[in-house]
Amino acid sequence: MKVHLVDGTYELFRAHFGAPEAKDPATASVGATIGILRTLIVLLRDEGATHVACAFDHVIESFRNDLYPGYKTSAGVPVELLSQFDLAERATHALGIVVWPMVELEADDALATGAARFADAPGVDQVVICTPDKDLYQCVRGERVVLHDRRRKRVIDEAAARARFGIAPASVPDWLALVGDSADGYPGLPGWGEKSASAVLARFASIEAIPDEARDWQVDVARAGALAACLRARRAEAALYKRLATLRTDAPLAEGLADLEWRGARRAEMEALCREIGAGDVLGRVPRWRD
Repeated sequence: MKVHLVDGTYELFRAHFGAPEAKDPATASVGATIGILRTLIVLLRDEGATHVACAFDHVIESFRNDLYPGYKTSAGVPVELLSQFDLAERATHALGIVVWPMVELEADDALATGAARFADAPGVDQVVICTPDKDLYQCVRGERVVLHDRRRKRVIDEAAARARFGIAPASVPDWLALVGDSADGYPGLPGWGEKSASAVLARFASIEAIPDEARDWQVDVARAGALAACLRARRAEAALYKRLATLRTDAPLAEGLADLEWRGARRAEMEALCREIGAGDVLGRVPRWRD
């Protein structure tokens, strides 16, 4: 079997910015929620997913904000999108899918935990993490754990991950620490770019293993001396950024593999929710009901 782990926060953002605006009968924004219902139904009905969980950032802030004040927050996120986070979780539950709402940790940590937990479970052939998010590349493992960019219809296995970054998936947190991640709000180290980080990490795999002196690198990279001096002076900073980039695999997920089996939508919940948001047409798309 395949286990599908869905990045609900990504899907919610994608639905909000990619679908027409919609209002419920009380004029609240609901378009993103309708969009995520539709895409999850496609996953179940057309893509044949049988075991599914969906992770959300119940709140955008996490423990990483305590580690680094510049880490991403909800500032700048449209109010009409923020107002749908709870609604989207309710809709996903009504559809009969396991929901992982993260507060102290992030949705990405839940996805990483699920991938680590289920990849080698008896009967599991593959874990498919439904997201294009580069932070999740670190979870990729051969063809056993892959990413699925559903919008581009592209599957990212370890070979594709190596082609993207030039390094093993396990080194992606180190790469992000050196290069920085503007979406998450940390800058990386001055002077380090994608090519230099890939070249050095292809040889040493981790920041901790990179020698202080460029003469010991034996890597063909421009301005090696300046890069080495920067890393030497900022190792503590690099370690912090790596900690921010490294996904946790100890999220407190209560469900086992059997709990992820999709048995159909919860009829009463789904009908009530669709009335609430004015999305009665969604009901006809549901492929199976559990009651």
